[in-house]
Amino acid sequence: MLKLEARPEASRVMSVASPLLALAITVLIGTLLFLALGKDPLRGLQVFFVEPVKSAYALSELAMKATPLLLIALGLAVCFRSNVWNIGAEGQFVLGAIFAGGMAMQAGPETGRWFVVLVLLAGVAGGMVWAGIVALLRDRFNASEILVSLMMVYIADMVLGYLVYGPWKDPAGYNFPQTITFLKSTQVPRLVDGFRVNIGVLIALASVAAFWVLLFRTYAGFQLQVGGLAPAAARYAGFSSRRALWMALLLSGGMAGLAGALEVAGPLAQLTPHVPAGYGFAAIIVAFVGRLHPVGAIFAAILMSMFYIGGELAQSRLGLPKSLTGVFQGLLLFTLLACDTLIAYRIRWKPAQVPAPKAAVSTQTKEA
Repeated sequence: MLKLEARPEASRVMSVASPLLALAITVLIGTLLFLALGKDPLRGLQVFFVEPVKSAYALSELAMKATPLLLIALGLAVCFRSNVWNIGAEGQFVLGAIFAGGMAMQAGPETGRWFVVLVLLAGVAGGMVWAGIVALLRDRFNASEILVSLMMVYIADMVLGYLVYGPWKDPAGYNFPQTITFLKSTQVPRLVDGFRVNIGVLIALASVAAFWVLLFRTYAGFQLQVGGLAPAAARYAGFSSRRALWMALLLSGGMAGLAGALEVAGPLAQLTPHVPAGYGFAAIIVAFVGRLHPVGAIFAAILMSMFYIGGELAQSRLGLPKSLTGVFQGLLLFTLLACDTLIAYRIRWKPAQVPAPKAAVSTQTKEA
């Protein structure tokens, strides 16, 4: 029989191998899922894992999808390492988009290209404001940041709906719930003509380097991680738990807001009710698959963006619902949580012990 046996210490090998094993199990379950739906599993896997990388245009779309996931996951990694559970990055993403859109609509025909910097900074401010409310309620009233941040996602969605259906609706937009199309001067510059990928990719990669330095080469990052791993030791060392709470949430909210700003100042170029794309929730999976490490988040963001693109292609080419994207995301998360058990435990095979027959036992007792 199989039994879980505690390891003397956590396995570093399994810490790296666990995401790979989880991906392999996800692919296997996905294959069975395609068979159950009556679809060719090879074609289904090709749509998810080959089509998103088979051409230069596909790679550019992959990078564009991965950018917001990576930015949000970087902020969430800081939160989770600090034992601050920000589940509402989606709401901070939406508020960042709203603040950035409001700033973009202030531009006029004579506005220079420099204005895009203000648009991005407004997005960062919007995300920080929304995360700051969570920090305030946790700090002053000890409210659960999990519940507060999650509930504020729906408030953010309602604020967005009020604006695009009301005061910010484009008067020349044929009554569609959308703002005006933002001027060129407020839109993020593209990297290559003919492709939608923009400088957001470079900002995301620069953020990876910055967060690596913050977490592993600065005293502030050390304080955050000690507070998350050993709160009692952090208090004994005199580290401020309040400061760690505010810093983690504001950083996380700012990165989510930046992702929202890049989304509306990039491929969307306007505010619509469809701005919430689920990036804030998917980035939670990205952060954990990337082992809460900035470099690991790059590969996890690429994988998750493949699921997004694969879900869209499965809808158009295989006639499957777009919700298949969420199925693959959920499978990856659950299999990762299961495989992470092997970091602290190993599987041992122990032969089952067959009890001796009662008659034999009684005979031996009499003889004795």
